[in-house]
Amino acid sequence: MLGDKSQTPTRHELLSMVKKHSKLILDTTLDEDETSADVEMDSGFWHDIIDLYFVSSRESRGREDDDLVFFVRKTGLHAQRPSDSAEANSPYFVRRWAPKLDDLVGDNSTIIDWRRSFYLNLIAHTTFSVTVAICSHQVLRQYHASQGKTLSPIYKVLKTVYASPSRINFHLDSRKEVETTPAYPEICFAVDDFDSTFDAVVLTDTDHCYCVLLNAHDGAAFPRDTKTEQVSSDVSSSDNAAASAGKIKKSKITLFSGFVSYQMVREAYDAGRTGFGSLLSLGHSSGRTDRIYMKGPGGRGEVEVAVSGVLDQSKTELGPHSPIQIPKKGLGIGTMVRTAASVASTAAKNAYAAASSTRPSDEEMLPLKCCLMSISLPWENIAHDLLFKGSPPVNL
Repeated sequence: MLGDKSQTPTRHELLSMVKKHSKLILDTTLDEDETSADVEMDSGFWHDIIDLYFVSSRESRGREDDDLVFFVRKTGLHAQRPSDSAEANSPYFVRRWAPKLDDLVGDNSTIIDWRRSFYLNLIAHTTFSVTVAICSHQVLRQYHASQGKTLSPIYKVLKTVYASPSRINFHLDSRKEVETTPAYPEICFAVDDFDSTFDAVVLTDTDHCYCVLLNAHDGAAFPRDTKTEQVSSDVSSSDNAAASAGKIKKSKITLFSGFVSYQMVREAYDAGRTGFGSLLSLGHSSGRTDRIYMKGPGGRGEVEVAVSGVLDQSKTELGPHSPIQIPKKGLGIGTMVRTAASVASTAAKNAYAAASSTRPSDEEMLPLKCCLMSISLPWENIAHDLLFKGSPPVNL
């Protein structure tokens, strides 16, 4: 399908081919049988692309990537064939890398959606990082008004995360217990050690906003242009810099960015305490710590956060809380919020004291610790942004 394989294209060249045949990537109504004549839906093309990009290429043989290769089943096949096997009921299956693609898939070749499998592997073999920060609401307004290039957070945590077609359901009443279920077509970026990683992320002022960024910055979606590098090695550094201007690969792509104000989190927290059961639309954990779920800008993606009220140690602990659905009120990532609180962390007294020193005397200020648990996004949006997003990344 791709011609003479003795002249193996580089990943950079292959990705250029993929971009030419990914114009319909956000169209979820595609029918492979109806559009088989189009290269974009030609399974033979995508079979060869996967082979060259993730199996037989020099980059794959050098194991620069993870050694897992993902295969998506054709739509409906996993539902049509109920089985006691968890893998058989999953929309995808996974194999350890081998030097030949046929050895990986065996007799499963006819049930594989090769096009979607390529995009899933492109995502899974890309490197991502999440930034969680506390920013001033005023600074955020100034940033948007002036189209500033960099935000100055009050506090931030940077964490490497991994893309997975599986979702980890943390049991917050016993954090060592987790349940893993298929998430595809959603892609989940989970933080296993969320409680310790974000223990110091505490909103202690009404001007505080909770900010979340997800960036891609290396791996399969950022191939090196080896031919350009070879040519540029023969010219001086100054000439090389001039010749390469505008041709340097993207260093970072922001896939998700949003923020929610302290007030929105606090209102959701308080609403959960009042127990408006009539608004209950989603299930919740029965433990002392629950979650909030916030929809991303434009309704794209979802952020899962464990929120704890950092209470004054001299006061009585709060009881269990009920989740609640709250409409978005303005800035932020929160269109849907489910809340609850937990007992204070070891930093409770310090956080409460910091909040008390800045609040008006007639207003009770409750510090809120926010621990990011996961970010979920549709695979189509991630793949599209990795291939085509042209806007500059958000720097925080």
